[in-house]
Amino acid sequence: MNLEQYLPVILFILVGVAVGIVPQVLGALLGPHKPDAAKVSPYECGFEAFEDARMKFDVRYYLVAILFILFDLEIAFLFPWAVSLHEIGSTGFWAMMVFLGILVVGFVYEWKKGALDWE
Repeated sequence: MNLEQYLPVILFILVGVAVGIVPQVLGALLGPHKPDAAKVSPYECGFEAFEDARMKFDVRYYLVAILFILFDLEIAFLFPWAVSLHEIGSTGFWAMMVFLGILVVGFVYEWKKGALDWE
């Protein structure tokens, strides 16, 4: 077994770990340490995190976020399909048309139910 074959893999792992850890260490050592209420407060969560646990909150924020992620991931399937369309032929084309049809039916359903309306 030749260990030289694994050198690129080991270097890749080491560089990946360094890219993840070195900025955190430098930030902890060299960064300013002046926390205030605005810096340590939660953001983009839809409601204040330190209130009564039984308070009412709007579920529409989470619904829109989940729908965005859902459609964003489904649209991501279009890129590899478009690149390999000439190789997969008409079967792959019609399979994607069925997939897109299901997406359109789901989108119309959400639209009719008012899930996309933000009041």
